[in-house]
Amino acid sequence: MNQLINTWQDVSIAFVLVLAWSLAWKGLALWKAAQKSQKIWFIVLLIVNTVGMLDILYVFFFSNDETVKKIKGIFSGQNKTPATPIPPAVPPTNT
Repeated sequence: MNQLINTWQDVSIAFVLVLAWSLAWKGLALWKAAQKSQKIWFIVLLIVNTVGMLDILYVFFFSNDETVKKIKGIFSGQNKTPATPIPPAVPPTNT
């Protein structure tokens, strides 16, 4: 019985630590999304619970203005390089 209580206490401490970690990152990510008026990110971050992983990615990667511009450019087709034409094949000559 004593071992069960010790195990329960360990699980409780781990749960509280994970909860604190997740809430801290979620709060920071939601605050950044709100400051940048990114409604879709705000809703996704609010609903999806990934124990801080998505929140950390948003804070360090997706909230960066340059990254957002690159991603928008990729989906709008602005970052495509023009295709170089392939020269026609020349048949070998028998001389």
